[in-house]
Amino acid sequence: MENKMFCFQCQETANGTGCTQIGVCSKTPEVAGLQDLLIYVTKGLSAVTTRLRTEGQTIPKEINHLVSLNLFITITNANFDAEAITKKIEETITVTKHLRGELKSTAGLPEAALYEGERADFAAKAKTVGVLATTDEDIRSLKELITYGLKGMCAYLHHANVLKGEDETIDAFIQETLAALLEDKDAGTLTGLALKTGEVGVKTMALLDKANTDAYGNPEITEVDLGVRKNPGILVSGHDLKDLEMLLEQTEGTGVDVYTHGEMLPAHYYPAFKKYKHFAGNYGNAWWQQQGEFEAFNGPILMTTNCVVKVKDSYKNRLFTTSAVGYPGTVHIEAKADGTKDFSQIIELAKKCPAPKELESGKIVGGFAHNQVFALADKVVEAVKSGAIKKFIVMAGCDGRHKTRSYYEDFAKNLPKDTVILTAGCAKYRYIKLPLGDIGGIPRVLDAGQCNDSYSLALIALKLKEIFNLADVNELPVVYNIAWYEQKAVIVLLALLSLGVKNIHLGPTLPGFLSPNVAKVLVENFGIGTISTVEDDLKTMVG
Repeated sequence: MENKMFCFQCQETANGTGCTQIGVCSKTPEVAGLQDLLIYVTKGLSAVTTRLRTEGQTIPKEINHLVSLNLFITITNANFDAEAITKKIEETITVTKHLRGELKSTAGLPEAALYEGERADFAAKAKTVGVLATTDEDIRSLKELITYGLKGMCAYLHHANVLKGEDETIDAFIQETLAALLEDKDAGTLTGLALKTGEVGVKTMALLDKANTDAYGNPEITEVDLGVRKNPGILVSGHDLKDLEMLLEQTEGTGVDVYTHGEMLPAHYYPAFKKYKHFAGNYGNAWWQQQGEFEAFNGPILMTTNCVVKVKDSYKNRLFTTSAVGYPGTVHIEAKADGTKDFSQIIELAKKCPAPKELESGKIVGGFAHNQVFALADKVVEAVKSGAIKKFIVMAGCDGRHKTRSYYEDFAKNLPKDTVILTAGCAKYRYIKLPLGDIGGIPRVLDAGQCNDSYSLALIALKLKEIFNLADVNELPVVYNIAWYEQKAVIVLLALLSLGVKNIHLGPTLPGFLSPNVAKVLVENFGIGTISTVEDDLKTMVG
């Protein structure tokens, strides 16, 4: 079946149903098609690696990394560079062809595993392998739910890999599942596979958590400066801690300060980064405000992962990308064979730029990942037992530009004073700077870190379940009001479902890729619901 551009993987998809002319994210039909084709050929590669495993062969980690990076490249607001994506398609086809030669037999391989098109054919082929190639609405919905969960999982896996965190069983599951998505499967089988994806998502987030903490220590309660210094600076956005570490090492003693933006804020919580005196603070807010904030920063910006938005000409010559990120007209920093990166070009540019323009001043507090909260467990438990804390509200997830997201700020402002917000991800920017106070010295907003650190929130809930000797995690005084935007939020949702968490409120809208029947299954079996008004939701969730 031939189809035009169609993408509905993010929360802001046009009309809540799908982008068909150009992405709300600014993705062009050409880029959308190439991303579809990259997913297709990666499924083909995965069919070959999966069969090789059944024949007793071990897949080199470089191949595993190629699969996870390919999926990472296609998540929302990561890569808009058609040429970069085209090269990844060509590389994947070449690798697949080579690995096919190692099989005992190629009989029964899917067409995607045999495809050897050249770039002149890519646009035409892409039109036949997109989302709408699956005609049954419910099967399409379930397959895309799994695909988006895998994309989010691969983003987290990639971060673990660059810190030498490896788990072959995770790679094997991802590839086996990608291959299965090429086959005809019934709704029941796909529903089970979606839950299994969530289960492996928990495992992946645990792998990344270990990789992060082994490398940089356990996050600890930290005050982070919001103002600016007088030196020129480099702004680091995205999620990658290894890129930040290399940049801090290379900027030491240069007179250039380094600031975090967006989801990089939690880097300040790790002990290993505190030795860098030029690690200045956090600049700005969530990803969707970057155009004005990048303009005001004056110095160069390093985008280590998503979330990049349409780049303005006023700062295009000082925005650099690396890893899965790509944007036409910007300089891309490639890793060397040993994984290191040379950021000298960025540093030299920074030296010629004025200091950042101050946007705000003051400090915010974070660093409440699971290890830190466990250290405060006695204090937290006593506050719950005494009634000082009546309820925990998990408000993790993503922020976004739509005005309806002001709901989350209003919800936080109107929560009773005996409630505590547990957060992770950029959704925090809606309320982390509000003067919400504390309960007996426990801040009313506990920030665990990045979106992948939602794992910490799950561990905290499981620890409380154990402490209070409860049979079911849903018996805890914890409610879930989660904002979502892109595919990393999808794997977090599937992970929570796999842990048995029910009655999650998801907003500001339910995903456009959920068909009515699939949405009904999630509502009936897991109590998934959307949001309404602040007043009504406070009554429903808090009482």
